[in-house]
Amino acid sequence: MTLDDLKNIDINDLGSWPIPVKIGGILLVCVAILFAGYWFLIQGELDEYSDAQNKEHSLRDTFMNKKGLAINLPAYKEQMEEMEQTFGSLLRQLPNTTEVPDLLVDITQAGLGRGLEFELFRPEKEQPKDFYAELPISIQVRGTYHELAQFVSDVAALPRIVTFGDITITSSGKDNKLTLSAKARTYRYLEEGDAAKPVKGKPRGRKR
Repeated sequence: MTLDDLKNIDINDLGSWPIPVKIGGILLVCVAILFAGYWFLIQGELDEYSDAQNKEHSLRDTFMNKKGLAINLPAYKEQMEEMEQTFGSLLRQLPNTTEVPDLLVDITQAGLGRGLEFELFRPEKEQPKDFYAELPISIQVRGTYHELAQFVSDVAALPRIVTFGDITITSSGKDNKLTLSAKARTYRYLEEGDAAKPVKGKPRGRKR
């Protein structure tokens, strides 16, 4: 078949087409049908199948995670109960509003019981935090090294939480006594809707 034969092909008369041209045309039609079938039918099904596989993997992972949680649920409950007991025990060490003045008295009594001289004992304004309020107390006491150490130990042994910070110890050089300046801090649990309130009672000043 020559180029002239291809030019003389009558598109409207398929029967007159040469055999190679007919075969080529049939192949082109078949390819077009296959491509259209894949594009409009098979491609959508493949996409749905891929989405279903991804969803299956996601559901399987979710199931395995929930299965693991269900298996460990008794252990989680036990840990939660232990945490609640520990938290409750810590809360009991935080004074409420009515107990704070008594705690301040306990601190001063601990110092006086060791023979210390209070030069300064001044509760300051409460500072509210996340779920508790911090009450700073400026303290300045005078006594021997062992009396000061015993005082700090006695305060640490109180049933309520009291911490010491910003500690400074100086010596006058005239006798065997030292002066301890520190910032004691106690804490109060803030219930929902509660706010820090000023501590009632007069702050103690210098005592010689």
